[in-house]
Amino acid sequence: MLEAVPHDPAPPVRLALVDDSELVRIGLRTLLGLHKDVIEIVAEAAPAAEALALLPPARPRVVLLDMRLPDGRGVDVCRRLLAAAPDLRVLFLTSQVDDDLIADSIRAGASGYLLKEINGQELVRAIRSVAAGGQAIDAAVTARLLRIVRGDGSVAPGTGEPLSAQDRRLLALLAEGKTNKEIGAALGLAEKTIKNYLTALFEKLGIERRSQAAAYYVQHYGER
Repeated sequence: MLEAVPHDPAPPVRLALVDDSELVRIGLRTLLGLHKDVIEIVAEAAPAAEALALLPPARPRVVLLDMRLPDGRGVDVCRRLLAAAPDLRVLFLTSQVDDDLIADSIRAGASGYLLKEINGQELVRAIRSVAAGGQAIDAAVTARLLRIVRGDGSVAPGTGEPLSAQDRRLLALLAEGKTNKEIGAALGLAEKTIKNYLTALFEKLGIERRSQAAAYYVQHYGER
């Protein structure tokens, strides 16, 4: 009789911490150390220069990044990291809620924007969601996304085609931070089909990133 092949659990998410506060890094390391089965901290840095030097060789999947660093801006670090490794996921963790900073983070290609008041379980869920291709936006930040997409370059002109009911449903699920696989499950479609739909939808809207799609949804449909 054939024996069942054991199912190997997914490997832990490789995470890098970038924050100029040693106390914050210690706190995060201690907190996330309680979840070693799902998150592995592979690098830490304080200044921007150190982050840009240490992170690429460590090959993290997700970078938990502070918005303000002693020798530069987090958004600049985000852009440079993503330029070198487009598959990397950047999740801002900051104490500041500022419209310009939120807009900058979206333009830089970040996958999420969280406040440091977040609790441990929510942070772990956000890291895992971002690693899986989703996004994570703090509830206090969501309303401010209404002010971001204003034709100022954050979203380029698209094809001008009207959005279908299916397009709007896709946007809603994206705004909830769902991955392509989760969207497919919700709509009863294959993950590859969702990827093709999103490619067409992004072309319609003139955008490139999921965070921009979430901002578009909040502006046009979020408060109806």
